Amino acid sequence: MPAHEDLKKRVKMRELPPAERIKNFSEVALGYNAAEARAEARRCLQCKNAPCVAGCPVNIDIPAFIGKIKAGDLRAAHDVITAANLLPAICGRVCPQETQCEAACVRGLKGEPVAIGRLERYVADNYREEAEDEIAGTLRGRVAVVGSGPAGLTCAGTLRRLGYEVRVYEALHAAGGVLTYGIPEFRLPNDVVEREIGKLKNAGVDFCLNTVIGKTFALTELLERYDAVFIGAGAGLPKFMGIPGENLNGVFAANEFLTRVNLMRAGREGYETPLKPIKKAVVIGGGNVAMDAARTARRLGADVVVVYRRTRAEMPARAEEVEHALDEGVDIRFLSNPTAIIGERDFVRSVKCARMTLGEPDESGRRRPVTLPGSGFSLPADTVIVAIGNHPNPLLKNETPGLAVNKNGCLFVDERLMTSIPGVFAGGDVATGAATVIAAMEAGKKAAYEIDCYIKKSGAVSY
Repeated sequence: MPAHEDLKKRVKMRELPPAERIKNFSEVALGYNAAEARAEARRCLQCKNAPCVAGCPVNIDIPAFIGKIKAGDLRAAHDVITAANLLPAICGRVCPQETQCEAACVRGLKGEPVAIGRLERYVADNYREEAEDEIAGTLRGRVAVVGSGPAGLTCAGTLRRLGYEVRVYEALHAAGGVLTYGIPEFRLPNDVVEREIGKLKNAGVDFCLNTVIGKTFALTELLERYDAVFIGAGAGLPKFMGIPGENLNGVFAANEFLTRVNLMRAGREGYETPLKPIKKAVVIGGGNVAMDAARTARRLGADVVVVYRRTRAEMPARAEEVEHALDEGVDIRFLSNPTAIIGERDFVRSVKCARMTLGEPDESGRRRPVTLPGSGFSLPADTVIVAIGNHPNPLLKNETPGLAVNKNGCLFVDERLMTSIPGVFAGGDVATGAATVIAAMEAGKKAAYEIDCYIKKSGAVSY
């Protein structure tokens, strides 16, 4: 095959075979080796105007780091990435590159786009930098960060680089937020998250776990101790459909189900977190969380059906995650919608559904699902997992007078990401509703620079 034909296709990433991976929680995608990474790097056209950079929410200099891979200089590649992105091993795995940087890749006009995310992961996984020393010099001030998910971690790391003393408050017993409790290890291993958090600790970021802001400490108490506060608490309050039977035993919000299995190790030998054995699971939803829940249930031994009310073309889940789910034996019923959950002695026994067709577009521009009369059918189930989205938890708003929210319960922020309380900033899902990891990181990074400006203008620090 001519060389120019080879460059049209990206280098495939090795994966665990489906029959093997549904028996464990090992990472499915195995990453590039050095030869594969350099072969993929050679596909980059090194565009002068680099539309891929504009497609990256945190503006990594993509041609520069890929050029360093091509030259075999991992340290330089790592330096380029981490100048813009503090969590490359995470982003390389879970960022939706196919709709962002890779969607803008010029190589994709006449072939497959360069595998930018896979190359980012390769650099993060294979370059082990020396432990970063704590940042020396006069501290500019003190900042509290509420929540240790992607927005909080990015804000904390950026502020530390700018010279601030930073303490991160996390409600759970482990740092990482949704990265730890919400994304299964077959997509994002916990040790990868721990490694990235370890870099922040080495740089001097302090973490305070098992601390619920709004209960353990009031937000106003943090403002008394710190020069500014960033809220990156995510969106952890699940949405339900409001159909009969959602209060039956065996019905889970996806958040609860994934937290039990990912963080608390339910269903694994040696752990006592309760989880009734699952034989037949129905997962409601079509996003990445639905795919995560479905693939997790498969690994716990269940037959799994995903019910989604639109077609595959409208699924918000990443195409790769849908393919992996199908490969692993998940049955996806498109154009189907649950109408009731049926129980027996308070336990789930089946899910009633109706078939749908797509009608006129709704206010979001997506075609509205319409029920087909007389199309009802039932699915046997002992477990139902609802994965149709989340709202921010109202605890902080309810416990903090003057903290404004919008009609969806998200914290109101202005163009600086400042809330209605001076000195309190917010970003990520708590301000936008459920979105992507990289969008939360973008907000955390922007907020850090806005906090820096705010503290400088205020002219005073807390010590």
